[in-house]
Amino acid sequence: MSSEDRAYIRLLGRLLGEVVREQQGDAAFELVERVRRRSVGEHRDGLGEAGLDAPGLPQAEMRLLIRAFSIFSQLANIADDHALRRETRLLGSGAAQRLELHPGLTAKRVRAYLKDACFVPVITAHPTEVRRKSILDRENEISDLLDRREVASIQTTERDEIDVQLKRAIRVLWQTRMLRADRITVADEIENNLAIFARTFLPGLPLVKRRLAHLFKLDGEIMAYLRPGSWVGGDRDGNPNVSPDTLDYAVRRQAEIVLDHYLNEIHALGAELSLSDYLVTVSDGLKALMATPDHISSQQGDEPYRRALVSCYARMAATRARLLGAGPARPARFAAEPYATPEAFAADLEVIAASLRDNGSADLAEGRLLNLREAVAAFGFHLAAMDVRQNSDVHERAVAELLKVAGAAEGYLALEEEARAALLLRELAHARPLRSPYTRYSAETARELAIADKASALKHGFGEGAVAQYVISKAATPSDLLETAILMKEAGLFLPGDVPRARLRIVPLFETIEDLRQSATVMGTYFDAPPARALVAAQGNLQEVMIGYSDSNKDGGYTTSNWEIYSGIARLVRLGKERGIAMRFFHGRGGAVGRGGGSSFDAIRALPGEASAHGIRITEQGEVVASKYGEPDIGQASLETIVAAALLAELSPQDDAADGEGGVLLAALSEAAFRAYRGLVYETANFETYFRQATPLLEIADLKIGSRPASRTRSPKIEDLRAIPWVFSWSQARVMLPGWFGFGMAAAQVGVENLKPLYKTSAFFRTTIANMEMVLAKSSMPIARRYAGLVEDRDMAKAVMARIEAEWRLTREAVLAISGQADLLAGNPRLLDSIKSRLPYVDALNYLQVDLMRRRREGDDSFDIHSGIHMSINGVAAGLRNSG
Repeated sequence: MSSEDRAYIRLLGRLLGEVVREQQGDAAFELVERVRRRSVGEHRDGLGEAGLDAPGLPQAEMRLLIRAFSIFSQLANIADDHALRRETRLLGSGAAQRLELHPGLTAKRVRAYLKDACFVPVITAHPTEVRRKSILDRENEISDLLDRREVASIQTTERDEIDVQLKRAIRVLWQTRMLRADRITVADEIENNLAIFARTFLPGLPLVKRRLAHLFKLDGEIMAYLRPGSWVGGDRDGNPNVSPDTLDYAVRRQAEIVLDHYLNEIHALGAELSLSDYLVTVSDGLKALMATPDHISSQQGDEPYRRALVSCYARMAATRARLLGAGPARPARFAAEPYATPEAFAADLEVIAASLRDNGSADLAEGRLLNLREAVAAFGFHLAAMDVRQNSDVHERAVAELLKVAGAAEGYLALEEEARAALLLRELAHARPLRSPYTRYSAETARELAIADKASALKHGFGEGAVAQYVISKAATPSDLLETAILMKEAGLFLPGDVPRARLRIVPLFETIEDLRQSATVMGTYFDAPPARALVAAQGNLQEVMIGYSDSNKDGGYTTSNWEIYSGIARLVRLGKERGIAMRFFHGRGGAVGRGGGSSFDAIRALPGEASAHGIRITEQGEVVASKYGEPDIGQASLETIVAAALLAELSPQDDAADGEGGVLLAALSEAAFRAYRGLVYETANFETYFRQATPLLEIADLKIGSRPASRTRSPKIEDLRAIPWVFSWSQARVMLPGWFGFGMAAAQVGVENLKPLYKTSAFFRTTIANMEMVLAKSSMPIARRYAGLVEDRDMAKAVMARIEAEWRLTREAVLAISGQADLLAGNPRLLDSIKSRLPYVDALNYLQVDLMRRRREGDDSFDIHSGIHMSINGVAAGLRNSG
């Protein structure tokens, strides 16, 4: 971290201190400063304690400290992001720099690849973003002020004025409630999503594409290879609050945002293109597009481009009215026919661009006009392609009821897989519906049919891209895919015939270790069925498969999850090549390493060969959405990273020892780690009790940070707990167990010396180690012991904690020996400095959290205890950044 970066952290910290003194008084400021100085000093001296006696503190002082350290952590994040933006502006995108170093990436090869590829960051509502939108808005304000301060002249009073505004924003932050009063709704999640789309994706995505086009000399070509996606409002897996209404609301609000963006851009173009036909020649196509004299201002008679844009504005205003039931705030000058499709609008914009190009004004066809054309290609009339998702168990029950009521099969659930698949294929072969208008179906089945109906209606109104994929959680058999097709058929989304067609792409999600191991077998059997193979052929001969990082990690541990994902993808790639089917992968990654987090660039580069041959889709979840896309410059760099990594992976591939003999060693490592992890988590008596008592799981479940329950069922088993609270809880307790446990014992069994050469020859293994290294650096066994002290069964707590600590030491020693480093993150000093600057404050928050949890469990269930715990969860998550 540079001295300039530290200066910004000190500036924000000083302003926060002034606010605390002015708002809370000298005594409060001195308390915060005393704890801060001692905590920082003890960290600097390697003592690792937080410098406070939490059990002796009154609740009011604990809440004060929690608020102060939580806000400081948020401000440190803002300063970090500001430093990253500055580097990006000064040096360019790291992704672009990497591309320039590879001469093999010729324009011809890049054009051919991007023409058929698809890169989609899919925003989800996974509940690990603990900050309210009001807090995020203030953070964005502070971020913008730092950018202004960066360019302000030192010789003027401008910087002093900006510092006053910074302090004002920090004061508002200090006086803003950190916690939500009510549980967030699906509509709230949709609105939060829209804020990210409007701030970053709408203006930024076209700029990213133009920069890449310029880099590879593809100027003038528009290829829709980069598009956003969303699950928010359509992901029903375990969330009873997602419904046809939320899907409808999401699509309509997204359409409202993007259509208003188009209207504003058309209006702005009209202000720019004031060219007079006394001075320029225009094409016949433009003349045909121009509004007639009675529909324009008398001052615009000689301004053909403005007249054409008046016409475009009128048609887009009519489009908005047709789709949303209301025209824009700035009404059109006359009534016009709405655009039937985004392609029709794009064609009008191309007419304008072509006229400029053909008549000596090619540079005017660039800039705002080209950005608008890129936007239309990426966003259509829907902004982000919605996925719908449901658990295969729900599909199974719904299809069983449909078959029974229709008299097609009485005991579907009792059938073996082969018989199920045969029955479903017969039903898909003809047009007879199973649904009867005279039957009252169960609430669950009726809801699944209603979702399919709504998806069909939205596609009809807003375009085929409005709802694009149907994701099946817990996919384990071919019948899971076929059941989805049955439900689609009832809504007209699957059309039988000699060449069956599906208007949604069916995407199985393989998310347990066993499912990953069997994924190629399942897909091979599915492809063997002629109707399924014909369906894939009708969808561009492309099959998408989703890979679950989170649940596979919870099921088998970090090491095994990573290896089974890698080897599973490799098997699916081979299957696709054997069958002549293009395979595209959808990576269900989270923010924490235990859920597939870490560097996106390194992760994509480390995938098996040809895993990105047809593009890539990646979930962006929780707090990572704001950190990667909340600020426009960083958001653009994040988008560039996805495309750049895939380009390098496919057009400049690197040999990986994991694909050869190294794979045998990695398989052995994985198996040993699997046994170690399962032995602790699933085979240790009462481990569920230890987990629930030694982490803030129950307190996290009370947080109002998401619309979805923490568990799919009421079962207390770890198997039934969602991966997000599993990882989030271990992160809060600073154990970080899902991101490393099992590796140390496994490395000892296969031999650390045998793994050292693999570290040098396998990008997959290096990435695995690098992510583990980051997790270990953020973990703290002294703090973990404090949480273990909350477990009622002291003998069990000591025994389990002893096993965790012993494995932590083994893992740390193995990581350092394999990487050849003396200390964790020695090879990544910037990340190390960033973590070290936060840990004194995070540690203090942890000690405060533990004591508040103890008080609550001893019977103090007051509001102050509850809110204090929840604020500390907020602060720890901010300090760790990728905690869930």
